[in-house]
Amino acid sequence: MISRDAPVARLDGVSLFYGKTLAVNDVTLEIPGGHMIGMIGPDGVGKSSLLSLVAGARAVQTGTVAVLDGDMRDKSHRDRICPRIAYMPQGLGKNLYPTLSVFENVDFFARLFGHDRAERLRRIDELLKSTGMADFRDRPAGKLSGGMKQKLSLCCALIHDPDLLILDEPTTGVDPLSRRQFWDLISGIRATRPQMSVIVATAYMEEAARFDWLIAMNAGKVLATGTTRELLERTGTQTLDAAFIALLPVEDRRDYRQVVIPPRKSSEDEEIAIEAEDLTMRFGDFTAVDHVSFRIPKGEIFGFLGSNGCGKTTTMKMLTGLLEASEGSAKLFGAEIDARDMKVRHRVGYMSQAFSLYTELTVRQNLELHAKLFAMPKDRIAPRIAEMAERFDLADVMDELPEGLPLGLRQRLSLAVAMIHAPEILILDEPTSGVDPVARDNFWQILSDLSRNDGVTIFVSTHFMNEAELCDRISLMHAGKVLVSDTAKNIIARHGVETLEDAFIAYLEQANGATVKEAEEEPVPAGEVRQAQLAANRYFSPRRMLSYSHREALELKRDPIRASLALIGSLVLMFVIGYGINMDVENLTFAVLDRDDTTISRDYIDAIAGSRYFTGKAPLSSYTDLDRRMESGEISLAIEIPPGFARDLARGKVPEIGAWIDGAMPSRAETVKGYVQGMHAAWLTARAREAYGDAAVAGDYTLSVRYRYNPDVKSIVAIVPAVIPILLLIIPAMLTALSVVREKELGSIVNLYVTPTTPLEFLLGKQLPYIVLGMLNFVILTVFSIFIFQVPFTGSLIAFTLATFIYVMATTAMGLLISTFISSQIAAIFGTALLTLIPGAQYSGLIDPVSSLQGVGAFIGNIYPTTYFVTISRGTFSKALDLVDLQGAFWPLIAAVPVIIGLGAALTRTQAR
Repeated sequence: MISRDAPVARLDGVSLFYGKTLAVNDVTLEIPGGHMIGMIGPDGVGKSSLLSLVAGARAVQTGTVAVLDGDMRDKSHRDRICPRIAYMPQGLGKNLYPTLSVFENVDFFARLFGHDRAERLRRIDELLKSTGMADFRDRPAGKLSGGMKQKLSLCCALIHDPDLLILDEPTTGVDPLSRRQFWDLISGIRATRPQMSVIVATAYMEEAARFDWLIAMNAGKVLATGTTRELLERTGTQTLDAAFIALLPVEDRRDYRQVVIPPRKSSEDEEIAIEAEDLTMRFGDFTAVDHVSFRIPKGEIFGFLGSNGCGKTTTMKMLTGLLEASEGSAKLFGAEIDARDMKVRHRVGYMSQAFSLYTELTVRQNLELHAKLFAMPKDRIAPRIAEMAERFDLADVMDELPEGLPLGLRQRLSLAVAMIHAPEILILDEPTSGVDPVARDNFWQILSDLSRNDGVTIFVSTHFMNEAELCDRISLMHAGKVLVSDTAKNIIARHGVETLEDAFIAYLEQANGATVKEAEEEPVPAGEVRQAQLAANRYFSPRRMLSYSHREALELKRDPIRASLALIGSLVLMFVIGYGINMDVENLTFAVLDRDDTTISRDYIDAIAGSRYFTGKAPLSSYTDLDRRMESGEISLAIEIPPGFARDLARGKVPEIGAWIDGAMPSRAETVKGYVQGMHAAWLTARAREAYGDAAVAGDYTLSVRYRYNPDVKSIVAIVPAVIPILLLIIPAMLTALSVVREKELGSIVNLYVTPTTPLEFLLGKQLPYIVLGMLNFVILTVFSIFIFQVPFTGSLIAFTLATFIYVMATTAMGLLISTFISSQIAAIFGTALLTLIPGAQYSGLIDPVSSLQGVGAFIGNIYPTTYFVTISRGTFSKALDLVDLQGAFWPLIAAVPVIIGLGAALTRTQAR
């Protein structure tokens, strides 16, 4: 354990790039141990990047990062100290699994860190009790509030007694009551483990003021370090917000001025801009907004406060006409809002929580596009754009793409776009989230000018209490209901507290019928023994592997649609391919252009029409008729009998008959050609026998043909056994690829980076449930092949089942291998389909023998596992082969499994790059 004040982490000359973007710029820093360390600064300044480097979740590019007395470039050191570090990434519950319950999430992490069942249950009970989560142990993580998700993430982080706890903006988007409970919980835990170091990134300066030591960051650089008092004394300011602004480079604060919002003049007969009465929104059984009522006069700045998920954004969408209310009414300037009435949207400007403009268009093009969308007269667009550029200080960036602009400029651009059509009402959803204090104050000054000078009514949501105090009035919202609407001063006075945050907490306590609970100081035993056991199992632990298997199986169980689609989808594809790929030429449509029209020519036509392979159509009248009917697909074969056919045949001449075959499908055309030649030869033989007797056609020998394995020479007998390998290739590979890529998209892949799990444990754990699903798929497909498609099974069922098990291991491993270089689920679907379907269908012997392939095709065919399983499948179905007969095909299959899994493990990253 690190002694108090000894550095828990040292950074020397550390820089980090994302492509060409510099996120961390030559940082040199010592972080003292045994303290609560706060990292302050707006979004995008490098806080999260720096924390991920310290946690070992991201690879060091430049410089040195030493944590817990070792270099984080050294993999062996990272493996050793991993059990001593807990990392909670940015985002509400980003490291959690939404379909798993509270208990199952914590239990998963406890398994990864090697606790046995009794130890897991004891630790989980203590953590859930101390965090107030015990009553919610069976609730899915996805249905928790923001504050509860963060508490659950903290439980998962603390399950293994870390010496270093790293929290990346753990309370962003969380209501004040949950924030206070969270920090009281941390304080209680630190009281029992005073040597534990905690590093926290936060956007809330009032939170940062309670930390022991602060790191102020901007533009990837460290501006200053020290205690809150030291930073205030150094800058000569009274608040951390002011201190941070004073620490910024001169060029970043040159135009800064403190926000001044003049008092708003009101009167008794003032016009009401926005009015909501019992406004309600339901999504199924869930009520997102519950009978909300308020009245907002024209020109007022009205603040909307509440935690994530409390219904703020839904209320805003109903006020803009984007959502139709389930119940109640909303009016703008006395007119009822109709979600289908586009005129409403012309009176409202809406700025969404996330940046929603077109990043591929320049600033000017975005403004021009939205002006046209609101049907502004053409002659007014250019002057209005110029006015917006001047008003929002965008003139210097008009021809730049938004993606490259600083966050503050992007927010001003979003506001300019919302104002382009001169709306009377502005609805802003958390417009300053993540913006630095200078840009935030400049933004609010713009809002003040719009309200006081232009009479624009502003409805704004925010998480920042200092912003809320700038509003004329505010509403506090919780769980879909408005708790109070009044001025900030009156709300504070009503509860006799000092700050708006204290007042908000008091209202939340009343709404919840509870008070803030102090964290129960029940110490969890130190984890040195457990850490020693983890170190002993650094290379491979069946328990960690089975932890992932157990978790993946639970997610499959909670998402039956995924498993059902895999099974039903396979059956659908089985029918489509089994019946669709049919090379049997039967009931072939043909027509005859009979220019002889004699008894002999008609006998020739009857001989063809009498075959099961051909179906006659109406006679052809001309070449034009022939072309028309063959082009339309009405006929596939046309026979032309020339004039004098019967006469030439009687005189012993060789008559020439024309056969026109549809060659759009060459293989089918070749088969038709063979059939026609055979029918022609049979008819000539029959005519010779009639004329000269049997002696005319007698030869020295006869050829007797017999078909083995498929006596009726039906395509379905060959195709269906080959379809099973294709389906057991595509579906399992796609499912395993998606299982990994989904974690990358959701962010839970970070759990691989910051826990003792090895890539091999991760991949094998992910693979096992899908092997079971693949074998279930195999049983269903085999049963349907035998009983529905009526394909006889003549060989060894044991050999076929064993081969399938090995093959499914290989195909699921292929999906895992594909997932190592794909990062989105859509790309995973297409990538897996292409990389499995094309080789599986073209080079595995499904249609053409592998022995007939040449060059690259032959190479792929000889190394691809599907080739050998197709041989086994057809051999057991049609050729009555057993394990001994098929051992030559088994060995390549067996060899493929460790090769593919080994490649996947080698290519799986254990750190973000």
